[in-house]
Amino acid sequence: MKITIGTATFTATLETTPAAQAFADRLPLTVSMTELNGNEKFFDFQTALPARATNPGTIRAGDLMLYGPRTLVLFYRSFPTTYAYTRLGRVDDPAGLAAAVGDGQVTVTFTAP
Repeated sequence: MKITIGTATFTATLETTPAAQAFADRLPLTVSMTELNGNEKFFDFQTALPARATNPGTIRAGDLMLYGPRTLVLFYRSFPTTYAYTRLGRVDDPAGLAAAVGDGQVTVTFTAP
């Protein structure tokens, strides 16, 4: 999958799960993602995806997750967590991701390879 943020493009690998397949079925997708906690951007879908949340213990920069059944989260910083997420995939090389998403709201486009 490709993720485009402004002039930056990243590749990502999706998991082989029902949630990741449901996400892939929505591609191409352009969304406005909102800043949260200085480490993530999120977007709320109108309809749910098949969530199967677990606690990853540590979030890594580049993780693409689902919080609950409707909230898409793109993490751009690594940190420990006590929250549970459904893993959708991961940015293959997250170098430059934090700079690309910047502060505040950002438009992100997800496309199939």
